[in-house]
Amino acid sequence: MPRSTNPLVIGGVIGDVLEPFTSSVSLRILYNNIGSEVINCCELKPSQILNQPRVEIGGDDLRTLYTLVMVDPDAPSPGNPNQREYLHWLVANIPGTTGTNFGEEVVGYEGPRPMMGIHRIVFILFRQHGRQTVYAPGWRQNFNTRDFSEVYNLGSPVAATYFTCKRQLDYTRRR
Repeated sequence: MPRSTNPLVIGGVIGDVLEPFTSSVSLRILYNNIGSEVINCCELKPSQILNQPRVEIGGDDLRTLYTLVMVDPDAPSPGNPNQREYLHWLVANIPGTTGTNFGEEVVGYEGPRPMMGIHRIVFILFRQHGRQTVYAPGWRQNFNTRDFSEVYNLGSPVAATYFTCKRQLDYTRRR
């Protein structure tokens, strides 16, 4: 049986967060202070991701709307992810060929701050069937992307990417 080369499978995102899907829309995540695009499996420091990224969504029609979800399936620690999935950001009604700044922020961006272990931070993009009202959950911990997709009739994702992040020690202590 051939082994998968899909980084979402290798990183356990497919399985822990998502069912297998076929990517059909481009999704670019850019944190300004690192000056480059987030690629699957790259490692970013908490200090690099304090501010929300610029997100560019592909597609070919402004009338097609998307929802972006950002979660941490390893909260509070990979060995005991009892807050899986921690919701870091939720934006709905994003027109195709634009970005999150043209959508409706449902849950404001909260930069990941892992305290223990290496965390996967996952961005998932869904195509909506039309403009819809999306409600913020009552809390960020224990969000479930699969259930969210079902409640809002979003179906399978059209794109996803992730990076890893671990606790950043402060080496600027006084002596």
